[in-house]
Amino acid sequence: MENQLGLLRVRIIRGINLAIRDLRSSDPYVVVTMGKQQVYDKDTFSYDDKMGDAELDVVPFIDAVRMTRFKNIPNGVILSRIMPNRQNCYSEESCIVYENGKVVQNVFLRLRNVECGEIQLQLQWIDVPS
Repeated sequence: MENQLGLLRVRIIRGINLAIRDLRSSDPYVVVTMGKQQVYDKDTFSYDDKMGDAELDVVPFIDAVRMTRFKNIPNGVILSRIMPNRQNCYSEESCIVYENGKVVQNVFLRLRNVECGEIQLQLQWIDVPS
C-alpha cells in the first residue's frame, strides 16, 4: 500500500429506461468489476437475466487525480471532459470536476448488448493518508 494514491468510490445512482426481463418489470442489480459495469435482473426462481453491459475507462479520472496533487486548485474547476463517441459507452458529455477538495465525475453510461437502458454513476476519489 506504500504506492497507493487513494481509493476510487463508485456510486451507482440509478438505472434509466432499463429493459424488462420479467412479466411486467425487472429487479436489476449492478455488478462492478474493474473496467466494466454489468446490469442483471435478479431472479429468485430462475437464472439471472443479463440486462446489458458497459465499459468505463478510469484512466482519464486517475490522470485528473494526479493533476491535482500538490496544487492549489479552486473549487468547481473542470479538470477534464469526456465526450460520447462510438468507442465509449458514454451517453452524454461527462466532466471530471474538483469539488470541495475532491475529484468527482458524474457519468451516464449506455448499456450495450440490450435493446435499451442506461446507468448513472458517480466516481469520487478518496485520498488515503500516508
